[in-house]
Amino acid sequence: MRVMLLVMVLLLPATAAAQTKVVASFSILGDMVEQVVGDLAEVTTIVGPDADAHVYMPNVEDARAVSDADVIFVNGLGFETWSQTLIESSGTTAQVFVATEGIEPLLVDGEIDPHAWNALPNGVVYVTNIAAAMATVDPDNADTYLAKANAYIERLSALHVNTLQLLSALPPDNRTVVTAHDAFGYLADAYGLTFLAPVGIDTEAEPSAQQLAALIDQIREQGVAALFVENITNPDLVQQIANETGLEIGGRLYSDALSDRGGPATSYLAMFEHNLGTLLVALSATN
Repeated sequence: MRVMLLVMVLLLPATAAAQTKVVASFSILGDMVEQVVGDLAEVTTIVGPDADAHVYMPNVEDARAVSDADVIFVNGLGFETWSQTLIESSGTTAQVFVATEGIEPLLVDGEIDPHAWNALPNGVVYVTNIAAAMATVDPDNADTYLAKANAYIERLSALHVNTLQLLSALPPDNRTVVTAHDAFGYLADAYGLTFLAPVGIDTEAEPSAQQLAALIDQIREQGVAALFVENITNPDLVQQIANETGLEIGGRLYSDALSDRGGPATSYLAMFEHNLGTLLVALSATN
């Protein structure tokens, strides 16, 4: 009888090892993490698609996810002003990693610009950091994380080369655009564009009437090529600028968050491709 029971136990399917629980602070970072971990980890994102991480208020469900996590990824550079409080108050024992480690930050009016993902070479740094972190936490699967990261980096690098080629063909007069808030400094720096915005790097800021008037004067003097709304901000301010300057709104850019399912920017790669295509259509039309 004992022998039969032993045989039956041995024939039972092995219980799958518990997945590593990973929390990412916002949707763009969450997608990068998913590209690296595949089905080796369960990824939870705090700030979801089409949501503004600048003004996000964590809830009980977020605290529970952080408390249960094995690994936490944040953007850093002052982006998630709420993250430290959330992590500390949750009592989590998770290892916390900053995805922007090693990136040289840009400054906007003396403040660190946290939107580093908007340049693809920085995206490569994010992915490299994610793979290294996961290899530290889960060394048994380190080779898999590295392989997935390398395959993903190849795609990011190819898109970077294509972006350089396409945007380099734009004439100098068609390289200045306006967005709702100052989220595209890294894109501008990497690809030779100029972005102006009525709001600074933080969407909570409100421009004064004097600041808005000065921006409108600047737009008229510099010959801005296009205006764009963003998925996370109220379009009214950009519409007001359009009314004042006679410029048409050239479309919607995805700055701090991916789009909901069914939208054009459900992944980091798709987001960048959408933004690139939207910029090219609007800026080429002004030739």
